Amino acid sequence: MRNIDLNNQIELIIEFIRKQLSQAGFNKIVVGLSGGIDSSVTAALSVRAIGKENVFAVMLPYHSSHPDSLIHAIEVAESLDIKYEIVNISPMVDAYFKNFAPEADILRKGNRMARERMCVLYDRSAKNKALVAGTGNLSEIMIGYCTQYGDSACAFEPIGHLYKTEIYKLAEILELPESVITKKPTADLWEGQTDEEEMGITYAELDEILYQLLDEKSSEKELISTFGEDKIHKVKGMIQSSEFKRIMPPILK
Repeated sequence: MRNIDLNNQIELIIEFIRKQLSQAGFNKIVVGLSGGIDSSVTAALSVRAIGKENVFAVMLPYHSSHPDSLIHAIEVAESLDIKYEIVNISPMVDAYFKNFAPEADILRKGNRMARERMCVLYDRSAKNKALVAGTGNLSEIMIGYCTQYGDSACAFEPIGHLYKTEIYKLAEILELPESVITKKPTADLWEGQTDEEEMGITYAELDEILYQLLDEKSSEKELISTFGEDKIHKVKGMIQSSEFKRIMPPILK
């Protein structure tokens, strides 16, 4: 993996956050705080950038969410001393599927949850005259492990240039609660869901492959000899199939 100065990255991200707010004419941030590593790091960096009084967290549980997610989110908010609000999205999500799509599978329901959460965040951003800070990391952005116009929707991505394994190191530097750092990463869109199980690859493997592919520009032959043909084709396939998520909607010229 690449060797970067994460303390320097903190300073660069702080300046990036301040610049994005200044350019947009805002001075506050809303962040969806899930109790996971990415949103916790984003919230902590936002506090360092603009002060705890200007960062507002929203917890958005669904009735199938793991109870620890909310517990950990509150723990992070209290450790950062930021204001927070809990909005249960179950009534909104369930009403849609009950009345209009009772046959929907778990993937459709998960996508709806992610988009409902972003609807709430953008409403709260209007209420608080704040920008929505994204919580995506480079690993998940590159393989499209996000819901388009759901968790991928935001005003800017403070940690979008960092790999997932780097986010964990950043969390330690920022002295976030141990409960957040040690838990298995999950989007918490359905009971028992974990990121690595759903992706079919660990973040450590994924990040090393992405680093060799994107940063080192290693050849396919080199990649296959190191990681195996199946994993390389899997990662490349995820990158290619999710390209549409990383660009603005095409406009006919």
